Amino acid sequence: MIRAINLHKSFGRQRVLAGVNLEIPDGAVYVIIGGSGAGKSCLLKHFIGLLRPDRGEVWIDGVEISALRGQALNQVRDRFGMLFQGGALFDSLSVYDNIAFPLREKTRQSESAIRQKVNERLEQVGLPGVNDKFPSELSGGMRKRVALARALVSEPEILLFDEPTTGLDPIRVNSIHRLILDLHNLLHFTAIIVSHEIPEIFSLATRVAMLHEGVIVAADTPSGIQTSPDPVVQQFINGNIEGPIEVN
Repeated sequence: MIRAINLHKSFGRQRVLAGVNLEIPDGAVYVIIGGSGAGKSCLLKHFIGLLRPDRGEVWIDGVEISALRGQALNQVRDRFGMLFQGGALFDSLSVYDNIAFPLREKTRQSESAIRQKVNERLEQVGLPGVNDKFPSELSGGMRKRVALARALVSEPEILLFDEPTTGLDPIRVNSIHRLILDLHNLLHFTAIIVSHEIPEIFSLATRVAMLHEGVIVAADTPSGIQTSPDPVVQQFINGNIEGPIEVN
């Protein structure tokens, strides 16, 4: 469904992507790992057309999107949902209004239809009955679940997760991972997850790719990544200070 071909992106003198080649099949739970500042979030933004490559191509289900504009690009974006690193909930809106927001902005559905979908998503993320609460009244894990409900309410084919468990304790990390997997099995979306949660994230993934110095240095099954002979991969997944990756 998604292909990046020789993707390059720089910001001024800082080169972030230096020829990324990656293929993400339909229905996968694809995890992208790599060091802080490696360009993982930058890559996600290329998939959804928020950034345009300096060179290279991004294909979504047979359509090359880097040259698209206006309505043509919006039609591609409508196929995506996104769970941002901090959840990105609107503090001034209730849980209900946060989740309803994409439907009100992008569709002409009736309020009764919207309410039905919001309640359905809250049930699916294990938070029935919190419609009238505000983000400040929720725990960190609950905010992540509400953000996930909002990402899913438009029934996206592809869901992007940018560090979905940042700031959570290990129990809640595993809870969110299990929820993502359960919802993936239920709704059959393609999931692309940027994560530092190693090794926990390997139990969730069908494929894993490592981004290092602007390129994909390895892409394999979780077991294949964990047994990779590449010293860069081994240093990163084992958290070793010594190795080819410089620790600044």
